[in-house]
Amino acid sequence: MSGKAYKALLSAIAALLLVGVSFIQSALVREREQLGLNPYTELRGAPPVLALTTVALGGFRGLISNFLWMRATELQEQNKYFEMVQLADWITKLEPHFTQVWLMQGWNMAFNISVEFDNPADRWRWVERGMELMRDDGLHYNPYNVLLHRELAWLFEFKMGGNMDDSQMYYKRAWATEMYKIFKSDRPNWDELINPQTDDARQRATLLRDKYKLDAKLMKQVDDKYGPLEWRLPEAHAIYWAVQGLQMAEKNEQRIDPDDLVTLRRVIYQSMHLAFQRGRLVTVDLGTNVERVVDLGPNLNIIPNANKAYEDAIHEEKEGKFHDGLLNAHRYFLLDVVFFLYMNGREADANQWYLYLADKYPDKRVLNDKPESLPRVTPMMEYVLGRTEEEVHTLGEYKTRYMLEGLERQAFMSLALDEKGQKAKMLDDLAQQIWSRYQEKIGNIGSTNAASRLYVAPLDDIRSDVLRQMLSGELPPELTLRLAAKTGQTNLPPTQPNAPPPAPRPN
Repeated sequence: MSGKAYKALLSAIAALLLVGVSFIQSALVREREQLGLNPYTELRGAPPVLALTTVALGGFRGLISNFLWMRATELQEQNKYFEMVQLADWITKLEPHFTQVWLMQGWNMAFNISVEFDNPADRWRWVERGMELMRDDGLHYNPYNVLLHRELAWLFEFKMGGNMDDSQMYYKRAWATEMYKIFKSDRPNWDELINPQTDDARQRATLLRDKYKLDAKLMKQVDDKYGPLEWRLPEAHAIYWAVQGLQMAEKNEQRIDPDDLVTLRRVIYQSMHLAFQRGRLVTVDLGTNVERVVDLGPNLNIIPNANKAYEDAIHEEKEGKFHDGLLNAHRYFLLDVVFFLYMNGREADANQWYLYLADKYPDKRVLNDKPESLPRVTPMMEYVLGRTEEEVHTLGEYKTRYMLEGLERQAFMSLALDEKGQKAKMLDDLAQQIWSRYQEKIGNIGSTNAASRLYVAPLDDIRSDVLRQMLSGELPPELTLRLAAKTGQTNLPPTQPNAPPPAPRPN
């Protein structure tokens, strides 16, 4: 074969191979995308600087981002959180699909940088910035990412909804104030937000969608399934983002780690548990469109749905490694339900749930230090008193006094708020029983010195002290006057207001 003919043959073979590659290239790209093997997916809606950076640097952007990531990790280990902010910003511009950077930067702002400040308002700005980073930017480029949904839900559940941060009540008040602008009441009007008919409704619906990235239809679905929820508190939003994450996972199943779905379901039942314990805002209308959040109370109305959230999670994990832990969490939830219902004067409901507990977990003790305290042989009232007694018997006099003060404070607050039922009397009776049992405890010690050292004042003295504190500026003026009238106090002590400033309520 001549040289020209040989070259022509090679050229024909090369052309044939190129044609063949062109036919399978599009299929390979689709499969890489479906399997999550393409790290440089198209950025839609990205700002010009980000689009230019990702195109101009090409494959080198991965090398640069790796170097920046190593430097950011060093700064993290050295607790240099502020320096990390700029580096993380550069990495997200280079690698917007690199989930760990969004997670680290959002957590850094909300949990690490925020606590560097003493002023609650300064802390809140960093918490909000971390939330916005994951919600507005991270999920914008990674809408199907389960970990981002989980982290955002955790921020609402633990940072804003929990009590680990000294400024946690400021966060709750700030968030409630923002949500007032949307809902204008304690219960959202879903139809008004889904299909707004007035300029005001359209403005609020737009604010809900564009600023807070919340879908009113999905919110209604969440409330119908898990509510009624208090959407001015963080727990409801933790549940929302967890539910949205589960829905997104269904659209992207091939890229999902099943263990990540467990964490989302965990957010739901944990947040439901918290919402049941303290998911009700206690507010006082001060007039002139100002409302003050004075306390958090239990939301007993969601107990059935909270229980169902546990049962759904147990069903989903019936063959998983977390199944036993879920059963244990569910049992402790039911014990809380019985105790809370009884504490709120709903003895009949408490007894029904106690029977349900006995049916579900007949072989599990209800009192930690009494193996024989099975629910079918231990009366409910014995459990309620025993649960409180366990804490009293394992704690010193200071904690006992604190418990008694807390019960009396709740009783007086209930009295001032004109809450229905026998809650105030129930709390006062329980405090009396705790005090009596504590006296029995120290009386059985048999040592005069020990009894003197463990002395706790008579309950009447504790009750009077709590009342004096509450009437001396601990409550807003309206509640102070109301509680004074209810308790027959005429000579009020000089007020020393120590309550935080009221949050404005929009018109």
